[in-house]
Parts: sequence; C-alpha cells; structure tokens
Amino acid sequence: MGLLGDKPIIGIILDENTSQGGASYETGKGYFRAIEKVGGVAIGLPYAADSLAFAREYCAGLMSTGARIKFPSEWYVPGQESYAPQSDRFAIERALVETFLAEDRPYLGICNGMQMLGCLSGCRMSGNAKSYTDGSIAHDDRMTRHGLKVTPGTKLHAIAGLEYLQVNSFHREALVEISDHVRVSGYSDDGLVEAIERPDRRFALGVQWHPERLIDDTDDADALFRAFVGAAHEWTKAARLQPSTL
Repeated sequence: MGLLGDKPIIGIILDENTSQGGASYETGKGYFRAIEKVGGVAIGLPYAADSLAFAREYCAGLMSTGARIKFPSEWYVPGQESYAPQSDRFAIERALVETFLAEDRPYLGICNGMQMLGCLSGCRMSGNAKSYTDGSIAHDDRMTRHGLKVTPGTKLHAIAGLEYLQVNSFHREALVEISDHVRVSGYSDDGLVEAIERPDRRFALGVQWHPERLIDDTDDADALFRAFVGAAHEWTKAARLQPSTL
C-alpha cells in the first residue's frame, strides 16, 4: 500500500472558497504539481469521513494546504480567538493529521497546515501576527518576499542545505507559543516562527510560507517536496515489512 508503481501516493487536503460560503473546493494546482514534479502521486482528499479510511489504506504521506478556517479558541493565546469562517474542513483535517502523526507517517503542513501541526503538538497561536513584529514585513500579502533564518541542525536545514532562505508570505495568524514537543526550524527576519518540526517523528514538518509557488524559482522549495516524497517512499518500504501497521 502507499505506492502507485514505484511512486508514493500523497493525500492532499483540499481547500475551499470560505470567502464565498464554502460551497466549492478550491485548491491551487501548485500543491499537486510540486508532488508530481519530484516523483509522487498527488490525490485530493475531500471533507468526508471516508477520506480518513482512504488515506490510511492508500496514502504514504499527507500534506495540508493553506487555508483560512476557524480553529478552536483554546488553540490561541489568552484573550484571542479565530475570526476565520467555520469550515467542514477542520474536523477531517484534524483527524487525518492526528492519525498520520500517531502512525508516524510523513506529514508536510503548509501555512494553515503548519498551524495545525503546531497546535496539535501543544503550541498556541495569535490571530494578529503583525502585533508580534516590528511591522517591517507585510506577511499578509502574496507579493511579499522576505528572508528566513534556518535553525542549524534541524531537518529543514539538512533539506535546504542553507542557513538563510528567501520565501513568500500570505498569512495573518502565527504560532507564538511553542511547546516542548516542537522544534522551531526557521524564523522570519522580523522574528515570527516560520517553520517547525517534530523531532520525535520521521518526517513531520510545517512551513508558514508557500513553497508550492516557488518550485520553479528556488532549489530549496523543490528540495522540501523531494525530501517529503522520499520519506513517504521510505515509510512504505518499512510498512511492507510490518503489514499489521497498515
């Protein structure tokens, strides 16, 4: 399970048009192209209970896409809460991420996906990221490019091979309290947490930026997806030796 031929199958949680009532799935093609470019098979997962059963049966890795959906108030620092729209996505995404973490299957969280990984690992968020910065970077702007300091010795550092990256930005929320279960692997130039990882998992990594939009521009974006798909391939080979885990 988990392969189509020699290619790992990656489940991608679909996004939706929350700004228009959530009536349609709307997910950038870049997520799928990024996986396909490095030798994976990308499969979209809708907000249905059967997506969990399907993912456990067929997917070697899971990727969460960007989104603006309502998270529980207890995931925020005291006095704050989410002002994003309610979404059917939250329940199935939470179940998927929790399952993949529990079974130590590779997980890559992008933007909203990083926040989900962090909060499920004991971190807390702010709905007003700019209040934690000096205002020098417009984080909620698709056109923004900013520097990112990579933490030496982290998985992200090993993947990128660099201690400083140039990334894009499109978020209003940010992780501002980090738990002991998570290691910060990257900070923006103005001090926001931009990348996290779970050291106790084979591959559980979250990034606040959108590398799927940079795969034709930067080698580190391509390397991130290549490492993720590679980890999914390795998980599948290991799982075949332990069929009871599938």
